[in-house]
Amino acid sequence: MNEQELIIGIQQNNPLAYKVLVSKYRVSIVNTCMGFVHNNDDAHDLAQEVFLEVFQSAEKFRGDSKLSTWLYRIAVNKSLNFLRSNKKRSLMKSIEQFFKSEKNSTYEIADSEQASAEFDLLNSEKARLLHQALESLPENQRIAFILSKYDDLPYGKIAEIMDVSLASVESLLFRAKKNLQTKLVNFYKK
Repeated sequence: MNEQELIIGIQQNNPLAYKVLVSKYRVSIVNTCMGFVHNNDDAHDLAQEVFLEVFQSAEKFRGDSKLSTWLYRIAVNKSLNFLRSNKKRSLMKSIEQFFKSEKNSTYEIADSEQASAEFDLLNSEKARLLHQALESLPENQRIAFILSKYDDLPYGKIAEIMDVSLASVESLLFRAKKNLQTKLVNFYKK
């Protein structure tokens, strides 16, 4: 099924077209959402919302861009909206988890287990810092960076999704990398 047949099939509520669309793009859409929300369950939920929106609004698709570009745009928008609406809630949850883990960590750990736990803690701290640095980027830089690094999309595809020029994508990625370097180097200096 080529892209045009797929679009027509979706617009005509063809179950086979739905199945082909989901199987073809599910992994990419989940990866895109994961790049923003950093949580597997949330990424899968958002991907389902993306496909649901595609199915519900298929008749509105004008064909000005590729189907994949439309899907990525929806995924980016859903992810950003999710982050905006859950920012306060996740901050409170993080604070609660921090205090809960502090209360539960008073027991003795065997030396080998302690070394492993310290290694895991260091890796989770690095991941948290990277996610925090990503979240602090300006929105367009973050979108370009996630589409490039998490989805491994070529610059031309990113330009299509973001509806900007190729030069803008290159500039956004350059600035995103510089900003991330600065933020992460400052942390490691401390």
